[in-house]
Amino acid sequence: MADIDKNKSNGSNLPKGNKKNPGGVKINPKFNLIYVYGFLLLAFFVIQYMTSGGAPVETSWQEVRNTMLKNGDIDKIVVVNKSQADIFLKEASYEKYKSKLDLGIGSPAKIGPHFFFTIGSVDVFEKNLESAVAEFGEKSKVTLTYELRHDYFTEILSWLFLPLVLLGVWFWVFRRMSKGGGGGGNIFNVGKSQAKIFDKESRVSTTFKEVAGLAEAKQEIEEIVEFLKNPERYTKLGGKIPKGALLVGPPGTGKTLLAKAVAGEADVPFFSMSGSDFVEMFVGVGASRVRDLFKQAKEKSPCIVFIDEIDAIGRARGRNPNMGSNDERENTLNQLLTEMDGFDTNSGVIILGATNRADILDRALMRAGRFDRQIHVELPDVIDRKEIFMVHLRPLTLSEDVNVGFLAKQTPGFSGADIANVCNEAALIAARKQKTKVEKQDFLDAVDRIVGGLEKKNKIITADEKAIIAYHEAGHATVSWLLEYAHPLVKVTIVPRGKALGAAWYLPEERQITTSEQMLDEICATLGGRAAEELVFSKISSGAQNDLEKVTKTAYSMVCYFGMSEKVGNVSYYDSSGQSDYSFNKPYSEKTAELIDSEINEIIRTAFARAKEILRNNAEGHKKLADLLLEREVIFTEDLENIFGLRPWGKKKEEEKSETPVEGQKLDFGPEIEKV
Repeated sequence: MADIDKNKSNGSNLPKGNKKNPGGVKINPKFNLIYVYGFLLLAFFVIQYMTSGGAPVETSWQEVRNTMLKNGDIDKIVVVNKSQADIFLKEASYEKYKSKLDLGIGSPAKIGPHFFFTIGSVDVFEKNLESAVAEFGEKSKVTLTYELRHDYFTEILSWLFLPLVLLGVWFWVFRRMSKGGGGGGNIFNVGKSQAKIFDKESRVSTTFKEVAGLAEAKQEIEEIVEFLKNPERYTKLGGKIPKGALLVGPPGTGKTLLAKAVAGEADVPFFSMSGSDFVEMFVGVGASRVRDLFKQAKEKSPCIVFIDEIDAIGRARGRNPNMGSNDERENTLNQLLTEMDGFDTNSGVIILGATNRADILDRALMRAGRFDRQIHVELPDVIDRKEIFMVHLRPLTLSEDVNVGFLAKQTPGFSGADIANVCNEAALIAARKQKTKVEKQDFLDAVDRIVGGLEKKNKIITADEKAIIAYHEAGHATVSWLLEYAHPLVKVTIVPRGKALGAAWYLPEERQITTSEQMLDEICATLGGRAAEELVFSKISSGAQNDLEKVTKTAYSMVCYFGMSEKVGNVSYYDSSGQSDYSFNKPYSEKTAELIDSEINEIIRTAFARAKEILRNNAEGHKKLADLLLEREVIFTEDLENIFGLRPWGKKKEEEKSETPVEGQKLDFGPEIEKV
């Protein structure tokens, strides 16, 4: 037990040691069949060489004629395949040529052949041999024979070379494809499941304590884990364990982190894989991997199977662009549906899925009996963001002016991943400025960096362009400040960030529903920049492109989605099911389309005229704000209060109570958790 606890605190399930072998435990190398093949091939070459003896030494016809034939040292000559003459020396003459034949391990055998040379033509060679014998007499006579020899090894190798190369390439491709599959990189494991298995030997150290926020989602997930630990508590009341739970939510909200916590908390085997791991270029591989995954899961039941990004294989069927073809993804989905709840039930196997595109999933996959629960993991609210900040601020060295509640309120709409990025960016910014602690301003700079992009103070902007940008941004600030339902302004800047030449930061209210008055005020505030350009310079620029895009989308949603137009009526043409029911034809007539266009134009036209009227009535304050922007490049809420006064409606904002601890006291981050 002591070793297990120690391993968990180190974030590893192995004893201490180096990275590959943390415990220094002697690990026997795995047996590999390739070594056997290599040894057999080497033995074949050795036997071939030993049985054939050494090769004869190359010589020339001139040396054979003027030395060997002349001295009568040749016993016989064998013409091989009409192209090569092998010379066999007499036994008594062998010692005379021993110095030429002594080549060590590659020396020719004593019985010959001892020398060889290449002949151009058999007829010419015979004439030359007869001429030499006639010239040198009886002692030069030799026995001349002819042979046809076949080098079967070379011939077979030449025939097999190309097939062996193709087989090697095929073997390598399948080995690469099946890496990580069950059983390793064997070509027969292509159809095996590639799921990672976490059990008692390889535990995950993440727990529910490390998942900040998500109280409701954690409760439902913890109930599944509790059911696995204490099934009697539920079965005695007649309850059954849920067959599956689908985690649905925007990216970065903690779906995979929840699954890791389940793997760390549950005392059962945990299978983890991605939806894309099922699908390969070969037909039938995906369905085979699904079968193998559930086969392994049944053998280890009760267990949990987690499929991340399940929309990779779970898309609605019948909407594939390759119509009429054999769709491997659909075959994989059909097999998954059968395994999850088909004729042969999988008792004790719980399926966890995660996706941020639940709207495109097949309806058969979403039904009860397959995924009994859909757990929505939404973007965190201000309370959840505070808890998430507490987790990610723990490793940082913080200044005393850092207020966790203030940071949570400054990051509306941020996911858990975004908050982690803010904390990391703040630490990097503080290190860049040679600070010893991360201060409040570093976090604000990090939020600006993530929302607006990199600050580009060296971007070349002319004086006229800078004036247009200043009046444009001042127009946004003025109109939004004087409208009741517009979002409260935080700061305005004309320093370029990312692709934007200027920006205004707002702190949107976290509301669940939005009224038509609120949306109209937002449209009016967004058009404040274009209205300011037209009033001050009597011309407009391309700098309002992003504003016009937002305004058009908002007006379109008011008319077509939310039924906020009197002429169009209380109708909605939005397909919330995500099944693209309106993909091939419009759900309204051409006459209605014209009415929609006119209503959208009327909303935008009215809002634009309203924005210009507000700027005319507050022209002096607008000019002061623009001049202040040109002077300081950045202005804050306090500057607008000095020019226009406090906003006359709504609750007067009280100063936030400082949560800054006293000197030398640590921030209270809640209960301690084990660091991974």
